[in-house]
Amino acid sequence: MTGAAGFRRPVILGGDGQLAGEFRVLLPDATCLDRRQADLTRPDALRDTLAGLAPDLVLNCAAYNLVDQAEREPEAAFAANALGPGALARACRALGATLVHVSTDMVFGLDAARSTPYSERELPGPVNAYGASKLAGEHLVAAAGTDHLIVRTCGLYGRRGGPTRKTSFVDRILAKARAGETLRVVGDQSCTPSAAADVAAGILELLAAGARGTAHLTNAGQCSWHEFAAAIVALAGVAARVEAIGSADWTGEACRARYTVLHAGVREGLGLPPMAHWHDALARFLAPVPEAAAAA
Repeated sequence: MTGAAGFRRPVILGGDGQLAGEFRVLLPDATCLDRRQADLTRPDALRDTLAGLAPDLVLNCAAYNLVDQAEREPEAAFAANALGPGALARACRALGATLVHVSTDMVFGLDAARSTPYSERELPGPVNAYGASKLAGEHLVAAAGTDHLIVRTCGLYGRRGGPTRKTSFVDRILAKARAGETLRVVGDQSCTPSAAADVAAGILELLAAGARGTAHLTNAGQCSWHEFAAAIVALAGVAARVEAIGSADWTGEACRARYTVLHAGVREGLGLPPMAHWHDALARFLAPVPEAAAAA
């Protein structure tokens, strides 16, 4: 998938991130802006920047995604994840541009007994400040009246991105494993980690199929973070001890939901093919890169 459903002037926000990096590959003619060029917390400057570019499609990959830190500075999280996207949506409406806004599985989790995937139709309920800020952003984007697609995804990892991008779970697990550390990873929280390359391609497929409103998009299947970590080290061929711990033993500041697996009902309803299983996507991601490709 290399098109953008007939859009001629796409703009990508969050240019230093992993997802934006994958969009750059799929949309080589797009204008990609990092936070220095387009800051969601400076809506007036952002509006002027977009007006100069006159996009017909804006892919918003920018976010405040420091989950634990958001508990200490919720104002910053809400400025970037809620107020900023709301202002962005209003700017897109004025320009007649379609907005794709990337959200998160963490808008769910309040149902502690949950054990079946969440559909797009179900009522969200976050359990931390980060999730609350992202849910507020969804509401403000939808309320702005612009043509939009909100895409909820989970556990993104990828290679591409700028020097300031946040390291992914895969990066952190491999760094600790290669340093000889014993890995202690939560084993009672389930989700679906997703390759940024697959999610970027999937979003463009949704656009091409005419999806609007809210859609879920992750790799297929589900696992605990402990199972994901064990698969990472095994597929990378790194000898490391991976211990499962309970949520009560996790030292993070933010509460984490026990279950946030997403069901891609909108994608299924459009007749699009299933996404790759998370284990297959991870194996592809960790496969050795051929020398010719690495040198290209």
